[in-house]
Amino acid sequence: MFKHHHPYPPFMKKDTKKLIVGTLPPPRFSTGDLLEKDVDFCYGSYYNSLWLYIDKIHNLNLRFDNSQEAIDQRIHFLIKHKIGVCDIVDSCERKKIDASDLGMTNIKLRDLIGYLKQYPNINTLLFTGGNSKNGPEYFFRKHIKPYHLKLELVSNEIPRIHQFELPNANSENRIIKTVSLTSSSGSANRAIGSNPLYKQLKAKNPKFNTFDFRVLQYQEFI
Repeated sequence: MFKHHHPYPPFMKKDTKKLIVGTLPPPRFSTGDLLEKDVDFCYGSYYNSLWLYIDKIHNLNLRFDNSQEAIDQRIHFLIKHKIGVCDIVDSCERKKIDASDLGMTNIKLRDLIGYLKQYPNINTLLFTGGNSKNGPEYFFRKHIKPYHLKLELVSNEIPRIHQFELPNANSENRIIKTVSLTSSSGSANRAIGSNPLYKQLKAKNPKFNTFDFRVLQYQEFI
């Protein structure tokens, strides 16, 4: 059994407004066996593609390698745009050493609500995946139950948007929005292919692909 610990602490600053929430990076980030194009930072897997979308949206000319410069480029972007990263899974066990969310067992979650209370400027959570089993939204729904909190649907269009009220010490509830972005992993491509909007855009432009679809979606929120 492989004990899979998250290799990175949450990345947040006092003025952070948006928080990217995933599950766990691939096991090689915990064992240090990075690939040539991996970056030793949050969402550093070249095959995850999140930073490829961000690079395309903001024209950042990011490096994709094991260098410190590649890490610094991503940190600079997050700080400039007041974006943080706090994956919800702290650790899990795996029978098979891979990055599958469904392969996680004995899962320990991070106290995301606790972090939200520590960082009062955060008003949006960006889930890198929906409510499918062992996805970030799925875990967040489990996490908030002991706090007697509940997500309220705001928009059922993809990406689905919810909100919830987080009580503050001064009794003024804070509204936090959640956005369930289409997962940046390749496994989500099939779901994109059946999306009506994707089909419509693909019909208009045969060169339009799943990468373009995610860029179109992510650019509204990141």
